[in-house]
Amino acid sequence: MFIIVGSIIVIVCVFGGYTAMGGKMAVLWQPFEAVIIIGAAIGAFIIGNPKSVITQFGGALGTAFKGSPYKKDDFIELLSMQYQVFKLAKAKGMLSLEPHVENPEESDLFGQFPNFHANHHALTFMCDYLRMISLGTEKPHEMEALMDEEIEAHHQEKHRLAAAVQSMADGLPALGIVAAVLGVIKTMGAISEPPEVLGHLIGGALVGTFLGVFVAYGFVGPVATTLTMAYESESKYYTCMKAGILAYLAGYAPAICIEFARKSLLSDVRPTFYEVEEAVSALPAVGA
Repeated sequence: MFIIVGSIIVIVCVFGGYTAMGGKMAVLWQPFEAVIIIGAAIGAFIIGNPKSVITQFGGALGTAFKGSPYKKDDFIELLSMQYQVFKLAKAKGMLSLEPHVENPEESDLFGQFPNFHANHHALTFMCDYLRMISLGTEKPHEMEALMDEEIEAHHQEKHRLAAAVQSMADGLPALGIVAAVLGVIKTMGAISEPPEVLGHLIGGALVGTFLGVFVAYGFVGPVATTLTMAYESESKYYTCMKAGILAYLAGYAPAICIEFARKSLLSDVRPTFYEVEEAVSALPAVGA
């Protein structure tokens, strides 16, 4: 939503300002300049990135348009899920979690939280560490180090997409210069033409520089920034689980565990203590 609104503002302000000061839109219509710049940028993107990044590019654009998939309600659900899991483990022991951890897709415990249950990677992350605790892992610092490694690996994997888009943005102004130089070369081949014709050719050549800078800083660069923020939000989702699990491993009560987890969240998505308390109060009794 915001990316669409922002794009409209960019287009209206740039082209509206240009026409308001007497510029002719027809001069900017240089489709082959656009082909040179955009085509070369796409080719460079393919050259500079592995297959895994290229195949995920479409999904990354979808993420940029939708923004972060994690809102405050998603974190309230995540905290509620952790409370229910830790409460069951405290009441009936870690072995009571075994059927839910070993077959999470069919788990009625995780099924109470549909958004979390549908998130395959988050569900796997939670179950993996609950399984390790049930198998006898007792040292919080070792568990924390392992979780940090996994979260960092996940973050790096996602960050490669944002970095690839940012590299494209960084290269577009230079590719605009390439298009402009080619336009000047074309103009020099028509040096015997009258000034009116030469002026049109030079103006067309300069459009290449304009397009490269305009597309880079008006669209591609902001998309890379949006992706970075969306992926940071996803990392916070995992960090929230990490904080809760470590607190449970340290022996805290479920209510305290989710308070540790809540405090790890950014302020714009962090629910209040009372919002979380209201959510967990509405949960069914464990084992019910």
